[in-house]
Amino acid sequence: MKKTYLVTGAAGFIGSQFVRSCSPLGVSVISVDHESHFKQRTENQDVCFGQIIDREQLFTWLGEHRPQLAGIIHLGAITDTRVTDIERLKHFNLEFSKSIWNFSVQNKVPLVYASSAATYGDGSQGYSDDETHISKLRPLNPYGDSKQQFDLWALGQQALGNAPPQWAGFKFFNVYGFGERHKGFMSSVVLKAFDEIQEKNQVTLFKSHHKDIPDGFQKRDFIFVGDVVQAIHFALNHPIRRGIFNLGTGQARTFLDLSRSVFQALGRTEKICFLDTPLSIRDKYQYFTQAEMAKLRAQDPKQEQLPAFTSLEEGVAQYVKRLSSSG
Repeated sequence: MKKTYLVTGAAGFIGSQFVRSCSPLGVSVISVDHESHFKQRTENQDVCFGQIIDREQLFTWLGEHRPQLAGIIHLGAITDTRVTDIERLKHFNLEFSKSIWNFSVQNKVPLVYASSAATYGDGSQGYSDDETHISKLRPLNPYGDSKQQFDLWALGQQALGNAPPQWAGFKFFNVYGFGERHKGFMSSVVLKAFDEIQEKNQVTLFKSHHKDIPDGFQKRDFIFVGDVVQAIHFALNHPIRRGIFNLGTGQARTFLDLSRSVFQALGRTEKICFLDTPLSIRDKYQYFTQAEMAKLRAQDPKQEQLPAFTSLEEGVAQYVKRLSSSG
């Protein structure tokens, strides 16, 4: 019998690329998002979204049609870290996620959902995904807090025995790759660098306001979207029994590394400038993120199914090639 997945946030960045990956595998998809997003986001025009459901109608539709689902991939959320409307974040990132979880429990459907590395805050508590440490984390913004609250709620439900048959929450680190242009300000530095080089033959990065870190040496764990998609498939098909896991490469790289990779992929001469980090985000700026990956790797002890994560240089080269060919 053909598998069917329900994907929330299907018109978004990771969602659209996951849906794109399903067709070659013979997997059908029910795509959930704001209906207008499917038409407005031109990068997705070649994606076969299958049945499209507006997110506001989702639970009514599910009650009427009762589809047989092999899994739910819950990626729909407000992801803009600048949003400060607590009630809006609570509605979309917490309450809607609880409803998805409860539907998965009631219908015995495996669930994969998106958490975030934003839950780690300034990193002073480290980047361990040991679940006994999660309550100690202090996110720097309301977005990260909304993700943290759902992680803690999910663990509480698991402790009560009220959980899907299989579930995995992934703390996504800095994901980049094709399909993110609609994110605007929140798109990756790879896309911003590509656009700026095309327009101005330069890349502008934030200065460091940390006395021990030179300009451009701020570090992130950058992960290619294709690796994220593969990890989601792994969680559904392996399957992961339960738990919250980091999803990065496990290797932090500098913004200088990233920028130089874009110049190299474009065959351009390197020119990098720096400007002050805006005051509005300066005190919430992360200078280092790096996923501890041992817990997820332990789910694949023979290292046969999880991806050998794409290097930053190779991921950027693939992405720039795709951007250059898409016009």
